[in-house]
Amino acid sequence: MRTLKPALTALAFAILATPAMAQIPKAADGKPDLSGFWSNASLTPLARAPSVKSLVVDEAEAHKLAAGVAMAGVTEEGFKGATYSDPTKGAPPKGGKDFGVQAYDSFWMDPGARLAIVKGEWRTSNIVEPASGQVPFLDPAAQATRRVLNRERYETGNAAYEGPEATTLSERCLIGFGQTGGPGMMSVLYNNNYQMVQTPDHMLILVEMAHDARVVPIFASADKARAGHKPATITPWLGDTVGWWEGDTFVMETVNVRPLQAENQAFPLSAKGVVTERLTRTSDKDIFYEFTVNDPANYTQPWRAELSFYPSKGMFEYACHEGNYGMHGILAGAREKERQAAATTKQIKSTKRGK
Repeated sequence: MRTLKPALTALAFAILATPAMAQIPKAADGKPDLSGFWSNASLTPLARAPSVKSLVVDEAEAHKLAAGVAMAGVTEEGFKGATYSDPTKGAPPKGGKDFGVQAYDSFWMDPGARLAIVKGEWRTSNIVEPASGQVPFLDPAAQATRRVLNRERYETGNAAYEGPEATTLSERCLIGFGQTGGPGMMSVLYNNNYQMVQTPDHMLILVEMAHDARVVPIFASADKARAGHKPATITPWLGDTVGWWEGDTFVMETVNVRPLQAENQAFPLSAKGVVTERLTRTSDKDIFYEFTVNDPANYTQPWRAELSFYPSKGMFEYACHEGNYGMHGILAGAREKERQAAATTKQIKSTKRGK
């Protein structure tokens, strides 16, 4: 058997003992430990803005781009200049177009204050393939129609709202909005914290938004994992996910996502769509996260996105149902519009009879 020379042996041990490798925590079974509290909050969008040509920018350009998309007073200096509602002012006046009611103030916002740093690079989009940084929609017109319908629903309130089922999944607190739970876990306006709990047999990913929980069984190999998928007739929220280790990378494959889930998510998936996610712990303060979408029913090609998870101090309560009068108000408003329409119809008929 050939042996390494002393100098080469020393070099090999030096490489194995580098700080980067030493900083990666290990679980009891020797796998990289993904457990803990994490956040993927950033101002980097899924698709690159048309005016931005490069995936990677320098720090100065990253600060400039972040300043242009900072929301609710959130800046790279923190919450300096953030705006909050004055609790002493009482309720706003009733009626009229400009009655001063707005969305959440800065107290609720936590979208991140800078662009994402992935592999040490400032990124302008999550999408890395295709190189354009754009979602390769098979039918852009259909996607545009989807956006218009959602805008009609959210901004004008023109949906019929005949019952609770007419409202979106996130309004009913069934799953979070914006793809936070995945597959393809992405950051949104707030609640971007995650808790991961790792055992030899399962990976739990608890999502702060709506407290979605992904309980992923871990198999010995990719083949065994794929054989462990549930029957296609079973379509749980967030899909059917199985996992396995490829070296130091934890891989998750998700199938059978309900198409209805796409109604207010970052990107749609058909019933045949497959999403493959990879989590690699690269240091004690970073998880490199990437996902690939393969869905010929919606996209012209498979596409891939990259993000990073950073340590978080913990999880906040997401009390979506408790004390939530939104559903009551939405349905009560719809019934009032029906009463007004019926009264108008009755008045018109009465006027015609009088003639």
